[in-house]
Amino acid sequence: MIQTDVLVIGAGAAGLMCAATAGYRGKKVTVVDMGKKAGRKILISGGGRCNFTNENTTPENYLCKNPHFIKSALSRYRAQDFIELVERHGVEYHHKTLGQLFCDDTAQNIVDVLLTECEWAGVKVKLRSEVLNVTKTAEGFTVNTTENEYQCQSLVVASGGLTMPKLGASPIGYKIAEQFGLKLLPTTAALVPFTLHDHDKERFDGLSGISIPTTVTSENGVSFQENILFTHRGLSGPAILQISSFWKAGQSVSINLLPTQCITRTINEWRETNGQKSLKNMLATILPKRFIEAMISQHEITDKTINQLSKEEVTHLGQYLHNWQIKPNGTEGYRTAEVTLGGVDTDELSSKTFESKKIPNLYFIGEVIDVTGWLGGYNFQACWAQGVACGQAC
Repeated sequence: MIQTDVLVIGAGAAGLMCAATAGYRGKKVTVVDMGKKAGRKILISGGGRCNFTNENTTPENYLCKNPHFIKSALSRYRAQDFIELVERHGVEYHHKTLGQLFCDDTAQNIVDVLLTECEWAGVKVKLRSEVLNVTKTAEGFTVNTTENEYQCQSLVVASGGLTMPKLGASPIGYKIAEQFGLKLLPTTAALVPFTLHDHDKERFDGLSGISIPTTVTSENGVSFQENILFTHRGLSGPAILQISSFWKAGQSVSINLLPTQCITRTINEWRETNGQKSLKNMLATILPKRFIEAMISQHEITDKTINQLSKEEVTHLGQYLHNWQIKPNGTEGYRTAEVTLGGVDTDELSSKTFESKKIPNLYFIGEVIDVTGWLGGYNFQACWAQGVACGQAC
């Protein structure tokens, strides 16, 4: 049996951050992970460049049954703190829109920062090591893996959610929570593309690859102004991924295809200067031509000259382009989702340390708990903040 002060289950963003923090406090720390590599989700994030934080992070950028829960950790470890860490390691990065920061080179840079910090802190990382069972003991916990048996004083569950099963997603964290009587909230795929009903797929056949700047609004009034992307299976793009976290089966979403201009005003301007031109050709100057052609072929948009348009037709066009209603068939599920919504109920945990209120020295951090960020680096920032908060306490 291997003795360690702290055992961390999961070599992801939250787990590695926690391990390094605890190691620097002089704790003997071991991380176990069933995968072949550490930080597998980090490596594929941000198109392989890892959107590692967001400078605009606030508690309002998170979904959680208790919206106040994440405030403490975020206030104690801010985006600037992580930026300073990557700068100390010489990682070059760039800013994108909406406060997003990406590596110039590769996401491997972020994994290397975390593993280097763990090495400097004396942390042992054991890969290809699947957790089989956990037992509470008088001294702490006994954890059996496929490789070893561990005795630890503190156990940190940072095993992730159910997203991307090809990367080795596992429900072990939820099973441990249930074993010790912690409440779980229902889980679902979030930050995930929509699939469409067959009749809509037929309507949009041939539009795959088209991207349009939009504002997408859910039935409960949440809106995001970013691009949508037509795919072979349905709709994706940043705005769709964002709104998917707020969507429930059977609901519609409203899409404003021209969020920065009023089509009624634009048509009145066109009457003055381009009245003899076709609506199709004029719309193709502000929206993708293939999209306009598809809408005309489906008789959603009339094909007349600008001067021939009646007041009713302009009103209908405005309704259509500014309030396009689409009812998704579902989502692509955990296979392509970026995060898992729901998980361990935060009412079960200390917001300061992430320790279970029921079981001393048992901690839960990262995607396994009911804290889900928006798209754009928010989930990683939550992992860094939770990892530091937990690592300072475990």
